[in-house]
Amino acid sequence: MIRTVIIRITFFFTLGLIAISCQEEQKKRIPMPSTDLSKASLIPKPLKMVPTNSAFALDQFTAIYTPKSATGFEEVAHFLADKLKAKTALDIPVNGQNSNTIERIIYINQSDSLELDGAEAYQLYINQDSIILNANTAEGAFRGIQTLRQLVPHESNDTLAAQKIWPVPSGKIIDNPNFSYRGSMLDVARHFFSVEDVKKYIDLLSYYKINILHLHLSDDQGWRIEIKSWPRLTEIGGSTEVGGESGGYYTQEDYKEIVRYAAERYMTIIPEIDMPGHTNAASVSYPFLNGNGKTPKLYEGMRVGFSTFDTRKDTVYAFIDDVVREISEMTPGPYFHMGGDESHVTKKNDYIYFVNKVEKIVQKYGKRMIGWDEIANADIDSTSISQWWASEENARKAVEKNMKVILSPAKKAYLDMQYDSLSKLGLHWAAYIPVDTAYQWTPEEYGIPMENILGVEAPLWSETISNIDELEYLAFPRIIGYSELSWSTSENRDWDNYKIRLAEQAPFLDRMNVKYYPSPLIDWKQSRFSYKTIEKD
Repeated sequence: MIRTVIIRITFFFTLGLIAISCQEEQKKRIPMPSTDLSKASLIPKPLKMVPTNSAFALDQFTAIYTPKSATGFEEVAHFLADKLKAKTALDIPVNGQNSNTIERIIYINQSDSLELDGAEAYQLYINQDSIILNANTAEGAFRGIQTLRQLVPHESNDTLAAQKIWPVPSGKIIDNPNFSYRGSMLDVARHFFSVEDVKKYIDLLSYYKINILHLHLSDDQGWRIEIKSWPRLTEIGGSTEVGGESGGYYTQEDYKEIVRYAAERYMTIIPEIDMPGHTNAASVSYPFLNGNGKTPKLYEGMRVGFSTFDTRKDTVYAFIDDVVREISEMTPGPYFHMGGDESHVTKKNDYIYFVNKVEKIVQKYGKRMIGWDEIANADIDSTSISQWWASEENARKAVEKNMKVILSPAKKAYLDMQYDSLSKLGLHWAAYIPVDTAYQWTPEEYGIPMENILGVEAPLWSETISNIDELEYLAFPRIIGYSELSWSTSENRDWDNYKIRLAEQAPFLDRMNVKYYPSPLIDWKQSRFSYKTIEKD
């Protein structure tokens, strides 16, 4: 309590806002309803919440402030103001002049507290007249405002005062992620998704504190990223997709815009070029890449495992060098994903040779290589990362090499699996994954030592989906559960509690026009927004 008071006094002094509390004709404090912070439907669930059973009166007399010298904090404040305006129609000023009309403040503070352990850690102190968000970094502040956004009611209380008020539950929140890597993968190769579709997905993911979007940019059915030194990759390889539709691709400017948009939301883009298998689209474009010496044809089916690069040809590695270089130059994040899965027609020794060579190319351009779990069979070093999707044996080999492992077990985490036998979209070769099954597993106890787990990623393959509505149907609500599995500690995860909080996400999803699957396991809260899903169309 003493520390909170000191922070508030410093805040008021620094910003010259003492005048607000010293006005001669200060309005009477609005009597706020008793609101229990511990019952707020926050996802992912914070590390610690301490309610004080009152509320902050968010209204037209609220302003947001940040330290002027804190890098990125004012941008976070403007992001919050924009989102609050979209939700409440309030025009909340950011770092504006002192005004007699300002009665309540949201202060996003750059802290040097040692209690904030990690770049994404934050603290929220909420009382009737102020909200103070402490974070050491703008990234931590950004995670904190996602929590604050969820605390703002979807509808105002019009009985408390003459103006509309949105009561924000009071108390203290201390929060920090369990895993630093919290991701989703989107397959834009089997079916192409536009820049605007990807941006919408980024917005939805960031709301739930997911910080990684892995883009599967190439496969047998399509090549989706412009490579200026190899233009036929998109001219030919980008022309098709599963089912014979027209395909598409991202220009380099398109890709840079996705990266920029994600960075504004403190999300890292991980590009994947799948190889040496899943390479038919590349080999159609440049037949010398093909491992069987034949000129392949464009492919629009769903079968896998039939393609491979020629792993013993120097020109293949010159090609890969150009691809990795051009993509790495546009990707500020630390990772490059080389695929490596289901290379069934690549001989084992050729596969090992290939992965070893590609690892060196990726490292040459300052990136850390990620690959599907098969890469652990190669002679790679401990800086590379294995993404466990299928083979427990491969996962163990990665641990033996002291590699980090991303957990994406297909039986639990694949978003393209059907919810049940009646689901209209998705596959079920791994399993049916209803909403409870998606949530009720423990990554920390899934057979990998905690020190080797980088995080959790939920992949969404696109064989059976071709538009944003279908994407959302498979991703939501399951991806919301994966956000909690990767952010919240195991002690804070409980299905019976989670399903209640999940039900309360319906108004947000409806307002965002998300065509989510209305699982019958959840007692969904209805809202004044449209409630449409693929199941109801």
